[in-house]
Amino acid sequence: MKELVQTWAWAGQRGIGKMWLLGRRTWRRWRLTVAFLIFVVVPVKSSLADWNWVPTGSMNPTILEGDLIYVDKVAYDLRVPLTLHRLASWSEPQRGEIVVCLSPEDGTRLVKRIVGTPGDTVQMIRNVLYLNGRPLSYSETGQACPVHVRGHPALPGVLTLEDLDRTVHPVVSVPGLGAMRSFGPVVVPAGHYFVMGDNRDVSRDSRYFGLVPRASILGRARAVVISFDLTDKCQPRLERFLTGLR
Repeated sequence: MKELVQTWAWAGQRGIGKMWLLGRRTWRRWRLTVAFLIFVVVPVKSSLADWNWVPTGSMNPTILEGDLIYVDKVAYDLRVPLTLHRLASWSEPQRGEIVVCLSPEDGTRLVKRIVGTPGDTVQMIRNVLYLNGRPLSYSETGQACPVHVRGHPALPGVLTLEDLDRTVHPVVSVPGLGAMRSFGPVVVPAGHYFVMGDNRDVSRDSRYFGLVPRASILGRARAVVISFDLTDKCQPRLERFLTGLR
């Protein structure tokens, strides 16, 4: 019995030694890669530039499900990596800009369009957005836009062009779909922003979770890098590769 215990102990020590040597060799092989990820990639993605896959259609038709978007993290300020602490600030988000922000509801990262800045009064009446008491201008396109809602087949959406402070962009609505088409008026206080999705009837935005604090705006969405159609076997949408956002 004593000999058996000694044999097990010897085998265990030998196994630990082999594992230690293997770990040491692996570390030597990958230490530069790990250091590069920790000291270069993570700070860059956190503070300078980032990219985000878009899993939902709340910004359809401007941004589609399956788009990979480029996020300019220094569009407004410079932050300490992995924190929301600002080291310097040189501009503020403006109406019409598409931003990446954290939801005040649960901290989820969102892509939305700014429709109200500090001091603005925002209101919506039957899907017409009012800014400081005046309705925005809308242009009919006569085009349909399919809207994908979880648990339903594609629904026919109505596509119009909205002029938001000289930023003309498409918005889509789905007649007959239950949504918040009227609200307000809401006065945007200092240090906060009112954000909405271009896919007005299926977007969870400031109509539901309230205003977004300035500190929760992480950067500006600048372009679509690559895109894959999640509704059609992830086929690449080549026409959307390297296209700017507005």
